[in-house]
Amino acid sequence: MIKNIKIIIFDWGDTLMRDYNDSGPMAHWKNVDIIPGVREVLRELGKNYTLCVASNAGESDSELMKSALKRVGIDNFFSYFFTSKDLGFEKPDIRFFKAILKSTNFSANECLMVGNDYNNDIVNSKSLGMSTLLFDENNLFSDTLSADYKINKIIQILDILKP
Repeated sequence: MIKNIKIIIFDWGDTLMRDYNDSGPMAHWKNVDIIPGVREVLRELGKNYTLCVASNAGESDSELMKSALKRVGIDNFFSYFFTSKDLGFEKPDIRFFKAILKSTNFSANECLMVGNDYNNDIVNSKSLGMSTLLFDENNLFSDTLSADYKINKIIQILDILKP
């Protein structure tokens, strides 16, 4: 159980929705899908935590992000939407994470960053004092990395955050 967490910040591509590396904004892709278990995870976590999406999706601003999330029926779970296009910084730039903290008015120790890219999602969010969870769906990363938690199925986050 992670204590004091109030907000969960999710990466978007290959953490919430499958990234098919299609061209243009994801909202306009022919095929869009969620990662298996995401809807159940968001439904449960939304009962106790503020949920946020933060992405390097350079072709999408937050409105296009919301449109893509709406296509798969998960947009309504989130209170905050951030893209590098809107913030002016890309992960892993520490200013990306600091901008999110400033916009949401949460302190770093109240945040859990969930992402599938160790260097982009985990390293600098952890250096700011956020708790971190690496979603390693294909077991690409060593267990010795400094993420606080590592899972390979998104549904496992519920075991980590259960009261």
